[in-house]
Amino acid sequence: MKRVVRLALTGMALSFLMAGCASGVKHSEMASSIPSLKSGEGRVYFLRSASMFGAAVQPDLRLNNEVVGESKPGGFFFVDRPAGKYVASAATETEKTLSFVLDSGETKYVRSSPSMGLMVGRVVLELETQEKAKEDLASLSYTGDQVKTAAK
Repeated sequence: MKRVVRLALTGMALSFLMAGCASGVKHSEMASSIPSLKSGEGRVYFLRSASMFGAAVQPDLRLNNEVVGESKPGGFFFVDRPAGKYVASAATETEKTLSFVLDSGETKYVRSSPSMGLMVGRVVLELETQEKAKEDLASLSYTGDQVKTAAK
């Protein structure tokens, strides 16, 4: 009987963790339908690998203090912005930031990765190379429909 209860609890825990992972259209399925950039703009992709480690930690991602999406395991989204200086950030118990310059016609890739915190996990942001990002994007799910921003 204890074994059945333990198995049921394990199954429920796994279901809970998987519910936090991104689901939806894979990048490889939608790549051809992603619009081209407008003149004077660049594109910023936000991506996070699928991993059970830190799956419950899914903070908002901000670009120059504007919420543009969430850091979801196994997910990605992108935003187009005018060329300029940008600060990407994610906050749980502490805020982690990443500063970069976006040029017209350029694409940047910002990876969010969970790490251990004192009380709560954190999400660290880093620029990813185009080669590594494109390799990882194929298996990630689009989370752009869940973006919590007002229209530009």
